[in-house]
Amino acid sequence: MTRPPTAAQRHVIDAADPVTGRLKGTGAQLAALVTRGLAFRHPRAPHDHFLTPAGHRVRETSEALAETPEAVPVTPAPPAADTGVFAARIGGEDASASGPARAREVRSAWEGLLELRRMTHSDGAVDRPCGWERAHLVQAAALALEAAGHRPAGADTAAGGYRVRATPQPEAVAVHEPGPEALRACAATLEKAGWQTGEYTEPRTGVRYVLASPRRV
Repeated sequence: MTRPPTAAQRHVIDAADPVTGRLKGTGAQLAALVTRGLAFRHPRAPHDHFLTPAGHRVRETSEALAETPEAVPVTPAPPAADTGVFAARIGGEDASASGPARAREVRSAWEGLLELRRMTHSDGAVDRPCGWERAHLVQAAALALEAAGHRPAGADTAAGGYRVRATPQPEAVAVHEPGPEALRACAATLEKAGWQTGEYTEPRTGVRYVLASPRRV
């Protein structure tokens, strides 16, 4: 990349999906980002565009500048509700938006994450988490579970479903599921997605949970 992205291109980059890096823009804008090495077009239908590692670095630089008091104000991105921004369900949200449309979004997001793994690992491996996942543990684990067909918990904890939560332990998340079989199924899914898992008991409550960490090798 010999020249920095234009203001319009940076606007598209800043509005990328925070979880997968999926982009929304005109055909010309997306093609220009691909030419600059800041985006790639997924080979499978619907052929969405995603940020490359270089594109993610541009976005992170923009976010860092926005947080600096002396920085020049950055034009805000358009509202997420109008751009179809994907959000991994960690459990406990309103799950009213479901069905085929949600399934397509989850599948596209997971395929985009696998492509990000391929592009960021020197050996092109897709069987273990990448740097982005280690920096967004809860979202990454939740996406792996939802993409495999596990049901996230709703507002009613008694109804079952997984919940992914952060822990004080570095690079680890806790996965909760009321049913023992469902909890073990979550662990199996995460292991298949490249995570190391172990089942533990909360000392105060006696509740079983899975502790999961992204595998490096």
